[in-house]
Amino acid sequence: MGKGERKTLVLLDAHAILHRAFHALPNFTSPKGEPTGALYGFTAFLLKVIRELKPDYIAACYDLPEPTFRKIAYEQYKGKRPKMDDTLAKQINRSRDILDVFKIPVYAEPGFEADDILGTIVENLKSQISPRPTSPCEAKAGGNLKIIVASGDLDTLQLVKDDDVVVYTLSKGIKEAVIYNEDKVKERYGFEPKLLPDFKGLKGDPSDNIIGVPGIGDKTGGELIQKFGTIENIYKILKEDKSVLEKAGIKPRTIKLLEENEEEAMFSKGLAEIRRDAPIKFSLKDCEWKKQFDIEKARTLFGEFGFRSLIARLENNTGNSSSERADELPRENGGDDGETEKTGEEELFERFKGTVPEKLFKEVELPLSKILAEMQDRGILLDTPYLAKLSKEYHKELDRLEKKIWSLAGEEFNVNSSQQLGKILFDGLKLNAKGLRKTSGGARSTNIAVLEKLKDLHPIIKEIISYRELSKLVSTYVDALPKLADENGRLHTTFDQAGTATGRISSKNPNLQNIPKRTELGRKIRRAFVADKGFKLVAFDYSQIELRIAAILSKDPKMKKVFTEGGDIHTAVACEVFNVEPDKVTDEMRRRAKVINFGIIYGMGINALRANLGCSREEARVFYDEYFKGFEGMAAYIERAKESAHKKGYTETLLGRKRFFPEINSPIEYIRKEAERMAVNAPIQGTAADFIKLAMVRADKALKESGLKDRAFMLLQIHDELLFEISDEAVGEAVPVIVKAMEGVYEGDIPIKTNVSVGKNWEDMVEYKK
Repeated sequence: MGKGERKTLVLLDAHAILHRAFHALPNFTSPKGEPTGALYGFTAFLLKVIRELKPDYIAACYDLPEPTFRKIAYEQYKGKRPKMDDTLAKQINRSRDILDVFKIPVYAEPGFEADDILGTIVENLKSQISPRPTSPCEAKAGGNLKIIVASGDLDTLQLVKDDDVVVYTLSKGIKEAVIYNEDKVKERYGFEPKLLPDFKGLKGDPSDNIIGVPGIGDKTGGELIQKFGTIENIYKILKEDKSVLEKAGIKPRTIKLLEENEEEAMFSKGLAEIRRDAPIKFSLKDCEWKKQFDIEKARTLFGEFGFRSLIARLENNTGNSSSERADELPRENGGDDGETEKTGEEELFERFKGTVPEKLFKEVELPLSKILAEMQDRGILLDTPYLAKLSKEYHKELDRLEKKIWSLAGEEFNVNSSQQLGKILFDGLKLNAKGLRKTSGGARSTNIAVLEKLKDLHPIIKEIISYRELSKLVSTYVDALPKLADENGRLHTTFDQAGTATGRISSKNPNLQNIPKRTELGRKIRRAFVADKGFKLVAFDYSQIELRIAAILSKDPKMKKVFTEGGDIHTAVACEVFNVEPDKVTDEMRRRAKVINFGIIYGMGINALRANLGCSREEARVFYDEYFKGFEGMAAYIERAKESAHKKGYTETLLGRKRFFPEINSPIEYIRKEAERMAVNAPIQGTAADFIKLAMVRADKALKESGLKDRAFMLLQIHDELLFEISDEAVGEAVPVIVKAMEGVYEGDIPIKTNVSVGKNWEDMVEYKK
């Protein structure tokens, strides 16, 4: 390594990534019928790693089928996990072929898990891991490597060290990832990474069947680790002077549990701790994947799997769009041969290559990238004192609910522990209902679907549901958001205009497109988003945009008539489905018609419609048939969309954005049907995404031309809504400018309409009137 040049090694926790992909994605199949869902996700994640992390070295670590030392020591280790699905096992074996064409070496060792292999590699390279050198002397001393562990498993967080060994972990399915350095781990758990095995030693781990100390869950375990450190230190204090624990606020019941379960705690910590001494021979030089990577072999393999959409990503992400070898790839940081780093516009083009036509890219996506950067930079103002007050209120309510649950249960337990809750509900209270399921790990599930089935059997269920809802709001928003605000109290999200298959913009760190509004508890959180002094928040929301687009694409005459005449589409559908005149449509009929409307454009079948309407299958069939009798143009569109997707392998939006469906011709019926469902909806949802993006570009341009850009600031895009912060004196002038830009995205025979509301905070907004 040259002076001052820091290189990056990415260690793939292959088993964890494949498992996550297998459960996150549909069961895609290759043209030959081979299962490829996990392989597709694994490959997409690998390309994401290459694009975002730009590794100099990559290695992959695997589990092996032989029993591990943990299984030998404790026969019940991972004992509740079901037998691996055969289709996943086949894909795990095939994943090595993907790594082979990328020339990524594989490391595994009988008796050890992939985590232990990761830990051993980190340990072997610790002399080469050090902060970026600040002087030539430091550079000569060696040790300038950064290691990124890419995994779907949080167990690997115990390997994190400063910013030098970090974990790049999947947070939602396989699409989103978070990087954990030491500060991020401390922020999440309240203690340093090396103490995670101690934490597990206390609270256990149901997924691995690690017992821990019965009766101690996340909350108490975390408190003990934060205050006293290792398990060994906790027991040293307990034996020497347990009053230290009492004075620190540890409950007598917890102290008793610790005293009775020392052996279990120590043993559980040992099971949770990643080994760093697996007998492997690791060579960093073998991990220089770019020097040997052959893109032609990769293209061939991708074609064999049916990964058409990934071939473009392969070329884009590796910087190799022709048949040149990987040792001729552009150097990410430039070099003596004059090659330079790609610009942000070029990277954006590569992300959209193959799915977005040139006109749409140049006229919408390219200018939009600058607009999104401005939105991110400005951020939205957060009323942090209000959230602090709300936090006290909600925590007080959580305490009340917890005590009420304990009272109904007849004992204290960790309400946040699904394992302990399961014992209370199923063993203690003997609750049972038809169709209760177990988790993928074999444990009795206590998820919301299960609780809904039990809610009429005991009053405790209602309190548990309330507790969970409130707890999630507190942890995700009330307590988390103020920590993310800048010194001026403004919150800055990160927008990704290429982050979804439909073309919709996504938001993360934090996600501000998902602020709850259906319950009063959620709406209180929306009141924390406020306008600055002298400004108003103004929301511009497309009216029934997806249904209007469905009318445009289907050319259904009845739908067209409703929208051109300014009628209500849900009332019109109710008339057709229930065979009544408009003045006879009840609120319940309109509600059901609304469910049917959105169900149809999202590709719902009879069963899904039945579940969403809460009716019998026979009723759902009648509603379904009556809908298509009345709206024959929509029925014809659905069949055209399916037929086209089968022939082309992709669908297109009104503006030409493509979405590929490699599984559309799968011989497995339910996989094929799921692809057909998405193929029906993709042009509708994708066109809606195109329209809002085009609206943002046009609104930005119109505000500039009107001299309003410095008084009207676009803050957020939430699917079909744009949120602006506009100075009080400019609201009257800016609103019609923005509305005209939004409604002008389509100039056909079906009008696009926009609703406008205004207020000082995001929740208490009223309809804007001139």
